Amino acid sequence: MLFQTISALVVATAIFSWLNQRLLKLPSNVALLIMGLAAAFVLLGAEFVFPRETIPQRLKWALGEIDFYATVMNGMLAFLLFAGAVTVEWDKLRSRAPMVSLLATLGVILSAFLVAGICWLAAQALSVPISFAWCLVFGALIAPTDPVAALAALKAVKLPEALETEISGESLFNDGVSIVLFTVALQFAMTGPENPGPTEILINLLQQTVGGVLLGLATGFLAFHAIRTINDYSDEVLFSLALVMGTYALANALNFSGPISVVIAGILIGNRGAPKAMSAETRSYFFGFWKLVDYMLNGILFTLLGLEVLILNLHLSVMLNGLLAIPVVLVVRYIAVRFSMLSVSNWLDFGPGAPVLLTWSAIRGAISAALALALPASDARPFILAGAYAVIVFSVIVQTLTLPRLVRHYIGNRSDGTEG
Repeated sequence: MLFQTISALVVATAIFSWLNQRLLKLPSNVALLIMGLAAAFVLLGAEFVFPRETIPQRLKWALGEIDFYATVMNGMLAFLLFAGAVTVEWDKLRSRAPMVSLLATLGVILSAFLVAGICWLAAQALSVPISFAWCLVFGALIAPTDPVAALAALKAVKLPEALETEISGESLFNDGVSIVLFTVALQFAMTGPENPGPTEILINLLQQTVGGVLLGLATGFLAFHAIRTINDYSDEVLFSLALVMGTYALANALNFSGPISVVIAGILIGNRGAPKAMSAETRSYFFGFWKLVDYMLNGILFTLLGLEVLILNLHLSVMLNGLLAIPVVLVVRYIAVRFSMLSVSNWLDFGPGAPVLLTWSAIRGAISAALALALPASDARPFILAGAYAVIVFSVIVQTLTLPRLVRHYIGNRSDGTEG
């Protein structure tokens, strides 16, 4: 049954992608999410009109049988993160490293705790039975931004190099930090104290982060030297798959951050292994393969996110509470951006509208969707899913479609690379 379910998801994603290319011509993630939602609502309507029909019920049962936590956290995330990491240009990233580092670390932590605190206070005021630990889980899963979704929305404009580097670099690195924080917060929410202290969480976060960085460097260098000894694109692409899976599995066994490990290994292979250890033919196959993996997994996740409406069974009151998360996340993001900019203002210059652009370009996508779908069953899950759904749908559809116009408003068509 699992094979049939996966096959159905891949077929649905392919059909939706074809319809988008032929008719809608929207950014891929926007179109797949919209069509997934539309298909889900059509099926729900069919179930209401024809209650004896079994297709919607069978589809709901099939989706409910998927172990999202195991599938996403121990599979898809490793490939998504590595695929994004190998395309990062390290030389460009270094020029904006202070801003990227702050946004991806302290910015993520600040955002997660502020979102958690505001949501917890709102929950207390509305008599919603949810602990601070579960609010922190939500803050962590909604913190990472999606470089694929953001840069896809910006293809229509000439984006200054500095701003593009900050958007893509932060989006990649904050994935790893957010997932570590999510994992720690989820552990506390499920088994630990009801309200863990920030110090305890930060120590665990530091341990997983440092371990993940060191492991990624070690496996990345080993893979680089191994690839240099062969010259066959099929074996080298296969070796990159082994690198991802082996690094991620070893990190989990050592209680390090698997996401950070594969990101570091991916950056090393993409910037050192590809130009120095691969032939031109191998580089073409290597980057083409990982681009396809990234596109396919992102597509399946967004299709799945839309179809997930079938099994959420969220009440109207829960969904209305979830809508409150949209302004909270946007305001907190703006605060984190302003804090980061003020911290590095002595080293970096920022162009007009930089705080607004960096806030609005923080599009939540595949990683947030994956973490939301991976949540285990609990009393807090409906509320977290409602908030995540509201923020992701608003982010992917509204922010993605309006971001190019916002960029043009602030910076026009300049492409001199001076704006940040």
